[in-house]
Amino acid sequence: MQQLGLQTHLIIYRSYIINLADKVLQQSADVRVGPEAMALNHSTGFVARHRWLILAGGVVAAVVLLGSFMSRGDALLVRGAPVERSTIRSIVSTNGKIEPVQNFEVHAPVGTTVKRLLVKEGDRVQKGQLLVQLNDAEARSQAAKALSQVRGSQADISAIESGGSREEVLTTEAQLAKAHTVRDAAQRNLEALRRLEQKGAASSGEVKQAQNELAAADADLRLLQQKQKDRYSRPEIAKVEAQRSEAESTYAAAENVLSQLNIRALFDGVVYSLPVRQGAYVNPGDMVVQEADLSKVVVRAFVDEPDVGRLARGEKIELTWDAIPGRIWQGSVDTVPAAVKLRGTRNVGEITCVVENSDLKLLPNINVGVTIVAAEHPNALTVPREAVRMDDSKTYVYEIVNNELRRRDIQPGISNLTRVEVSSGIASNALLALTAINGKPLREGTAVKVAH
Repeated sequence: MQQLGLQTHLIIYRSYIINLADKVLQQSADVRVGPEAMALNHSTGFVARHRWLILAGGVVAAVVLLGSFMSRGDALLVRGAPVERSTIRSIVSTNGKIEPVQNFEVHAPVGTTVKRLLVKEGDRVQKGQLLVQLNDAEARSQAAKALSQVRGSQADISAIESGGSREEVLTTEAQLAKAHTVRDAAQRNLEALRRLEQKGAASSGEVKQAQNELAAADADLRLLQQKQKDRYSRPEIAKVEAQRSEAESTYAAAENVLSQLNIRALFDGVVYSLPVRQGAYVNPGDMVVQEADLSKVVVRAFVDEPDVGRLARGEKIELTWDAIPGRIWQGSVDTVPAAVKLRGTRNVGEITCVVENSDLKLLPNINVGVTIVAAEHPNALTVPREAVRMDDSKTYVYEIVNNELRRRDIQPGISNLTRVEVSSGIASNALLALTAINGKPLREGTAVKVAH
């Protein structure tokens, strides 16, 4: 506005001086052509003529100077910025969540009460250390009952393998011994009768009867022998074996429950969650305790879909947490998205990164800021984003040369929110035009003046 006001005043002053110049020239002409005045006072006319000529020359000079000044005032006032050498980084900014790398969590296996709490949240624990005891009275009773069933089924199997119970085995053996005796006696009787028959002392009927008695004794002996060998049928054996298997499974489950009611640390770590209190009742499945090795943590970050293509394994990651301002943790991309998923209202890809956490400052489940460095070029030639323009798929800038705009086609590289890398097309000491102060478009050859 000040510039426009100044130009208006200059125009008025120039008009005034031009009019004055016209009058001076007219007066000069009058002096030059007035013969009577020159005849009356030749000396006075000569002085006046020279005075008017000097005044006319001054007016002409003033007009020229004003024209020159106004010509400079017509230059377009622009904002400028130099080309700089600096480190430029192309980054992806997002959010993430901290998770333990090695995590151990225990849920109540059955409904019971908390008998003892031996640790508190934040405690460092060692592998095998007892952390929590749940009431195990009912579990012990169930385990004892299951063990009894196992022993009973084992006795049944043993009986099958030995042919029955001890009493049954002894009875069978006694019956077998008696059957052997009866059979042997029948055999001797038959042989004796056959000798007598040859001498005519015994009839054929008596021999026949002795043969029948021997056959009966043999049948009884074989029956007892078969009974001793195959006392139980296949279905009976299968049933007993199934009962044994069921009893052993029940006992194993009871022992497993019993072991879970006495909770011990699975590894050296930190108890970071203990949502129960001593004496409280817990339902089956309720969380009891969480332990983790926090010397290293996993960052799970969520990158918006347009930036997923810029991700690669090994890219540098910087983490920040609002609770500790100024602290930066560093890592690198371990996994890249295999798919894009809907998370809330965002389409995101998920990445992970393992970060050293030796001082245990990063806690599980906290939200952190994540900066992924997709590219980083040190000592790069960079220009402000405002200076970069596009025309017919060509990228260019306007360089200020002798107060005029000169278009320079450039080859851009990586960029961030404020600057763009230039790999060719511009010198490192160039001064670039950004925008005009009055909002006018910039064009090749326009006279400009840099605003300070």
